Amino acid sequence: MQTHYFTEGLIGRDWAHDIRVTVAPDGMITEMETGVQAPEGHHARGPVLPAMANLHSHAFQRGFAGLAEVKAVGASDFWSWRRAMYHFAAAMTPEAAEAIAAQLYLEMLKAGYTAVGEFHYLHNSHRDQALDMSGAIMKAADGVGIALTHLPVLYQASDFGGKAPEDAQQPFLHDTEDFIRLLKVLAARLDGGNHRLGMAFHSLRAVPEGSFAPAIEALEDISLKAPIHIHVAEQTREVEACEAFSGKRPVEWLLDTQNLDERWCLIHATHVVEAEWRGMAERGVVAGLCPTTEANLGDGLFPAAEYAAHGGRFGIGSDSHVSIDAREELRLLEYGQRLARQARTVLTPADGGHTGLNLWCAAAEGGAQALAQPIGEIAVGKRADLIVLDDTSATFAATHGAHTVDAFVFAGQPSPVRDVMVAGNWVIEDGAHKNEAEITGRYRDTVARIAADLEVLS
Repeated sequence: MQTHYFTEGLIGRDWAHDIRVTVAPDGMITEMETGVQAPEGHHARGPVLPAMANLHSHAFQRGFAGLAEVKAVGASDFWSWRRAMYHFAAAMTPEAAEAIAAQLYLEMLKAGYTAVGEFHYLHNSHRDQALDMSGAIMKAADGVGIALTHLPVLYQASDFGGKAPEDAQQPFLHDTEDFIRLLKVLAARLDGGNHRLGMAFHSLRAVPEGSFAPAIEALEDISLKAPIHIHVAEQTREVEACEAFSGKRPVEWLLDTQNLDERWCLIHATHVVEAEWRGMAERGVVAGLCPTTEANLGDGLFPAAEYAAHGGRFGIGSDSHVSIDAREELRLLEYGQRLARQARTVLTPADGGHTGLNLWCAAAEGGAQALAQPIGEIAVGKRADLIVLDDTSATFAATHGAHTVDAFVFAGQPSPVRDVMVAGNWVIEDGAHKNEAEITGRYRDTVARIAADLEVLS
């Protein structure tokens, strides 16, 4: 057993002082008490917060971030960005994917994320390489020390109606039988520890209706609690195409045809009408919001205020990794709602409270649900995933209590995350990872080599 002491921190949604946390060898919190000062010889850290889950990641896109900000002649939108991204994806090998993911996961830890949902569609199209590509992701997570919910992606078509895939989409493809075999092999490799297995459908346009049931049944044979993710309603063009093909909007189609429940995470769900977001809230699904990527791609704004007011659950993800900062995701989520309504503190409960604290707790809890990870709060029965803020930072010069969380979310520049714990182990101390130089060196070499070989990036 380990015993840790903290001067103050967030327990549930209340600010507490003199906190003692006891952690079992498996990383789970077995005891917690407040009002207990650290005995002589024990260092008390603080302030302490529950760590964040990053519920949506395409790891290889970290190497591409910032390389698609040049406007060419013609339209510049999500679809033109996607074409450029395909060129980068085509250069991925298991070795390159592992080097990029390791750097990304290191950056996530330093930002306060301790679990990641890897929405993994880069299979390299060959059955033998699919396992190698998933293995690269698992190796990166293990080497850095982040918890992983691995979400292999079923991807079969280029558009509604089972339209044949484009040449650039070949590395993403699986037929249903091969995909189910992949799930079964990965289930054995991800058994135990801090890692979980789920699955994802890339999108309604990329997966024919007949492939949903057999894939879900195969996953349920492995675990009835395994998460299921899907990109949905990110772009208006997608919504229009879905209506033209099926007569239904994308989330409407899911609500009518699938057993949506707490296992499901609908990524983006940007363009939903009231009946859809109400249905999401009533079914207990998680809205997987990625505000920095959605802003970068010009997607639009999810109706977060209405959704949250009706009990809708949400979490955040860094998606394409133009930003790897949970605070920026939450700020942009809130600020988008403020700009749309010309109002302040929009995502705060009607009965009042601290906006930063509410956002952090809601996203931490929703992200934990979406990844089936036992985190999201500092409590007995949860895993000891937590972050410690630098109380010497100028950010906190005038704060106390819950204002500390508000300042952390809305005014913490640069990041005041000092220490990060995953399952009882300190993986970041004084802002650094023990293998940081090696990880970043491999990343630099890898992306420089790829960029040099790609004409689209020149």
